Amino acid sequence: MTDDAQARLPTPDPALQQLDRFVGTWSMEGHLLDSDQIAIKGQTTFRWLPGGFFLEQHGTMNFLGMDLDSLELIGYDPETGTFPSTVFTNISPTPLPYRWELEEDTLRIAVSYGPLDATFTGRFDDDGLGFRGSWRPNPGADETVNVPYDIGGRRLS
Repeated sequence: MTDDAQARLPTPDPALQQLDRFVGTWSMEGHLLDSDQIAIKGQTTFRWLPGGFFLEQHGTMNFLGMDLDSLELIGYDPETGTFPSTVFTNISPTPLPYRWELEEDTLRIAVSYGPLDATFTGRFDDDGLGFRGSWRPNPGADETVNVPYDIGGRRLS
C-alpha cells in the first residue's frame, strides 16, 4: 500500500480510548437483590480488534446455575457520544443490541430489545482495578426476564 493510500485510511475515533481501561481479564461475581449468596460467577476478557475500531468482550458466566457464553463487539457512535454494541450469546438466536455510556468513573449499559429491558449502572473503584454495579429492569419491564442483581469485577491481568 502506498503512503498516500495509507494516509487516507480511517482512524479510530479518539473517544474509543475511554474504553482502554477495560482491556484485560476480569473475574466477576454477583448476587441477587436481598441476598449475599454469590449466585453469579464468571470471567470476561476485553481486547481491541486489529485497527482499534472495536473492543471485543468475551465472557463466560454461571448465572443462577445457567452457563452463559457471550461475545460482544463495542464501537463508537460520534452522533450520540455513546458506544453501541452487539452481543452474541448461547442463549439467544438473535444478536442483541446494547448501548454503553461512560462518564469518568461511571458506566451505564442499556438493552431494550423484545422482553429484554434493563440498565446496568456501575462505578470503577478508586484504584481502577475493580468495579461494582447493578442491573435493574427499566420501568414496566418484566422482572422474571430482567432479573435485578448486583455484580462486581476485579482485574486479573
